[in-house]
Amino acid sequence: MISTLRRGLKNASATLLVAWFSLCLTSSFNASAQELPKVNIKTSMGDIVLELYPEKAPKTVENFLRYVKKGHYNKTIFHRVIDNFMIQGGGMDSAMREKATDKPVVSEAKMAFEQGLKNDMGTIAMARMPDPNSARAQFYINVNNNDFLNYQPLADGDPVQVMKNGDPITLPRARALVIAAGYTPFGKVIEGWDVVEKIKTTAVTDVSIYQNVPTKPITIISVKLIK
Repeated sequence: MISTLRRGLKNASATLLVAWFSLCLTSSFNASAQELPKVNIKTSMGDIVLELYPEKAPKTVENFLRYVKKGHYNKTIFHRVIDNFMIQGGGMDSAMREKATDKPVVSEAKMAFEQGLKNDMGTIAMARMPDPNSARAQFYINVNNNDFLNYQPLADGDPVQVMKNGDPITLPRARALVIAAGYTPFGKVIEGWDVVEKIKTTAVTDVSIYQNVPTKPITIISVKLIK
């Protein structure tokens, strides 16, 4: 009877220990998730909340938050909107004048891709010029799964096949590498998708050399770190 009771107590203790350990892991996981930086983009059409992933794109997140903290994005606009593709902002004022920026940030598209962070619907990524390492302040939010914007591993040889604008093409390796470099995603929308939906369907026009400019300015009133 006593040995049976002891075995029961031992099993109960083991069960409690496993439960406690599981609770610790869950608490640790939740704490880690809660520690991810979050920012609020207040726009003239409503608020968008982003969660950022510094472990998957550390230099990119650091670069973005530097602009956030110094107020660079305040009173800029979403200056390029293409439904079923993306909405782009963070670089122009309402008169379509580009704001001065800091030095460019190195591309981390490969790092993000290898950790499963891609240009899927709802993610935010850095806009850039043809040079993969030319991203500065402008960003875009994907409103579709834009796989062709991801980093692309290339096969050996020269020439090679690469995806460009959703279609496979064959190019000399040197040219293919520029396309395959991709665009760096670094976070995703966690609140305010209804605002993104409103922005993506706004009417657009051409303004001077710029295409797909909203006919009525969509202002980024402020971007603030909330956690």
